[in-house]
Amino acid sequence: MSNQSIEDYLSTHAFFSELDDSFMKFLSDSAKELRIKKGDVLFQQGERADKFYLLRNGQVSVQVPALMGPTLEIQTLGEDQILGWSWLIPPYRWNFQARAVEDSDLLEFDGSAALARCEADPKFGYELFKRFAALMSERLDAARQKMMDGWNPPGFA
Repeated sequence: MSNQSIEDYLSTHAFFSELDDSFMKFLSDSAKELRIKKGDVLFQQGERADKFYLLRNGQVSVQVPALMGPTLEIQTLGEDQILGWSWLIPPYRWNFQARAVEDSDLLEFDGSAALARCEADPKFGYELFKRFAALMSERLDAARQKMMDGWNPPGFA
């Protein structure tokens, strides 16, 4: 996929809709294609976060690894969903783990370059932050719900 076709794809994606043309060009120039196989770990909790992803096809599980026992699956993401916001918030470490549920094609964005652009261009930063704030809220709500589903002591309302 060329940069132009990445830009065309992003321009029709709801997450990037209504972004300024120069912002869209910057994002498409900072994206590259990535293919991961079923079972591959895309990133691990606690590692340095400097990327974000757009899932083109396939499925990726967002997880919280356990110290002992099974990993807690928070969400399974599919086609056209955005993955990764930890690159935007200090200390720039992944808050979750991501593992491919099936072979998946993604666009990988350079989060470090995006963060530098956010710092240099407040309008770009504000537009991107609004979108990622909604994503953060969604992921944290899914994590809270998943944990509450598993924690149900007697008498708790």
